[in-house]
Amino acid sequence: MPALSLLLAAAVATAACVEPPADPTNTYDAPHTFDKLVRDYPFIQIASAALPEGVRKLPDQVYAQYGSRCLMLDAYLPAGEQLPVVVLVHGGGWKSGYRSEFVPMALRLALQGYAAVTISYRLSGEAPYPAAVRDAQAAVRWVRAHAAQLHIDPRRIALAGGSAGGQIAALAGVTGGDGAEVQAIVNIDGLSDFTTELALKYENDPKKNPSSAGAWFGGRYEDKGELWRAASPIRHVHAGMPPILFIGSGQPRFSAGREEMMAQMARLGVASDQLVLDGTPHSFWLFDPWLQPTTDATVAFLHRYLH
Repeated sequence: MPALSLLLAAAVATAACVEPPADPTNTYDAPHTFDKLVRDYPFIQIASAALPEGVRKLPDQVYAQYGSRCLMLDAYLPAGEQLPVVVLVHGGGWKSGYRSEFVPMALRLALQGYAAVTISYRLSGEAPYPAAVRDAQAAVRWVRAHAAQLHIDPRRIALAGGSAGGQIAALAGVTGGDGAEVQAIVNIDGLSDFTTELALKYENDPKKNPSSAGAWFGGRYEDKGELWRAASPIRHVHAGMPPILFIGSGQPRFSAGREEMMAQMARLGVASDQLVLDGTPHSFWLFDPWLQPTTDATVAFLHRYLH
């Protein structure tokens, strides 16, 4: 189906459902994060989201609908056929953030020959765990079902995300089935285990009442421990699962469970790799000079496992 037909189909779909307007309290984006970080990292620049020559954008595609509620994605497509594709899941503590967060990385992936898809999903204030994970899997199914229109190879799909999106991508990827299977995962500074002492120190802090994770799970670890465990990607390590690239910041709290998960994967013969960008803040992928090494490591990893 030509791009115009896809856009017309999206227009028909969006007539029956809507995407909520931007929430002014949702401030997890590059400009607000820049303001918080620039004093300590005066050399950073917000990574460009300008569409480069040779990459086309297919915006506002409805991939799931709940009543009148639309979930949308944007596709960034280089020229070519049977392209590998990366589905990108934004961060924001499960409660905030926008799919636009990953546009700069999507564009750089597209310039390397990868189709890239940025998705919105239901945040914790709208729907608790596991809604966001199911949404990410629904996006993979939509991409696979529309492989011909997107000129992508349905056998070469990766899930990637940052922060909460990294955890969602990892969990959706290791538990995917029924058309949501992926061939590789990239977890950028997302938790691998909610139940470690390090993770609980921050994610289960009673002073936060609730913490970001507690809001997503609907209760503290002491009350909803089964959900906290089930949402930990490390609990789902199994033979035959997709390989994972872990890209970490210089903030140890976000690496909780990473080394243990890699060790479990190694014992089962599942490949993994990691890149730790020492001295970086969380949300480093929003900014230059850190986005390029993040993208380069992702491309190198995917070149091994999606080709």
